[in-house]
Amino acid sequence: MSKSVLAIDIGSTKICAVIAEIDGGNIQVIGHGISKSQGVKKGIITNIELASKSIRKALNDARRIAGKNISSATVSISNAYAKSLNSTGVVNVPQKDISTKEINRLMETALYNANIPNEYEVIHVLPYNFRVDDQDSIEDPYGMNASRLEVDANIILTQKTSLSNLKKTVRSAGLEIDGIVLNSYASSIATLQIDEKELGAAVIDMGGQTSNLVIHLGNSIHYNSFLGVGSNHITNDLSMALHTPLQIAEKVKIDHADLVNGTFEMIELPVIGDEENKNSISLEIVHNVVMARVEESLSILSNSIEKSGLADQIGAGIVLTGGMTKLKGIRELAQAIFRNSPIRIGLPREIGGMTEDLKDPAFSTVVGLLMYQSGKHTQYEINNDKEMLHSKIDAQDIELRNIKLNEEKKSTMVEHKRVETQSHSSATRRAARNSEHESTNDSFSFDDLPKPEQSDGNIITKTSNWLKQLF
Repeated sequence: MSKSVLAIDIGSTKICAVIAEIDGGNIQVIGHGISKSQGVKKGIITNIELASKSIRKALNDARRIAGKNISSATVSISNAYAKSLNSTGVVNVPQKDISTKEINRLMETALYNANIPNEYEVIHVLPYNFRVDDQDSIEDPYGMNASRLEVDANIILTQKTSLSNLKKTVRSAGLEIDGIVLNSYASSIATLQIDEKELGAAVIDMGGQTSNLVIHLGNSIHYNSFLGVGSNHITNDLSMALHTPLQIAEKVKIDHADLVNGTFEMIELPVIGDEENKNSISLEIVHNVVMARVEESLSILSNSIEKSGLADQIGAGIVLTGGMTKLKGIRELAQAIFRNSPIRIGLPREIGGMTEDLKDPAFSTVVGLLMYQSGKHTQYEINNDKEMLHSKIDAQDIELRNIKLNEEKKSTMVEHKRVETQSHSSATRRAARNSEHESTNDSFSFDDLPKPEQSDGNIITKTSNWLKQLF
């Protein structure tokens, strides 16, 4: 049975709302809306009223196209709010067979053992390694026979005040919240292939004002980080260096920025405050300004990967996604900075009904939110509502379901038998009444005899009258 879902990516430069139909694992986009982000800076909400207004604009566009009035959404939250810590959990398995009940108890134990600061709240508990008795690196313990079960989990936290502001902003836009997902986690869902997850990969989502990093090893995310620098900072640098308005600097960045091939070509640009006069600017300046900012950002992110201690486990290399990756030559520059690591530009996974707009790397997060809602999340993760997400059906559940079906079947049979009994009783009563009626009709009465025509000499008439007098 299909269901309608709404995903909203709350970014620093844009708000994107997408409505889709999910049937099983299939996703069909039926409407989307995009608005300029207001009241959000570097991933942090700075003005609830302006931010909710931007959400409403994108939402209304999506609703109009889809023809559906959805009132609840899964939304993204920036890495600017988040930090992570590791925890472990251990439980005994009394029944020896591992079911979702034992795994849920294990995940709750890992969460209980974590030293979570009072000012933070959990948004994801992501298991990345299971141990069954003495066996390590178990991918999925479900259904295995064991007496002891352990897990290593990455717990992603966010500040309570920041989370509260996000919820207020979304509710001010007239929406309820179905789920909250870390934006870089959603981007990794949309861009990583299965083999990349198994080999280990880093996903860097480079947006307008922020750059988010997650390292995905095997089953789940092991590490996440944040850098408050994005493509808007390049625009600001160009505006100051070229003494030209921001909108002109943005156009120069898109049309002329090239991180590989510099040129000495001259272009005419208006001056800030005096757009009638123009200056001649060499594109070499543009190249140098953009190169300096992007190189700095990628170098900081490279250091973050080294500090994580997981650099040697990223066998599949690094995936770059987000709007900033549209800069010419960014892949080649990243290849020079992240040495010995393959680099690719990550486009969002193509799903049904996607327009050309949504196929852009700037929309990886919102596509990942849709995929998250369709079940592409980490198996056995605990979400912000403290629910464990999984796709398993235990034998106990099947047995309970069969018992329920048998009880319903027995109840139906009893009802049919009752109806049949009532029908038989009714038929018997009707037959008795008919028999009584027939018996009454069969009794003889001389009064019922037809009265023949008057005839004094009729022997039959005389006999009849004599019999009436006699009896």
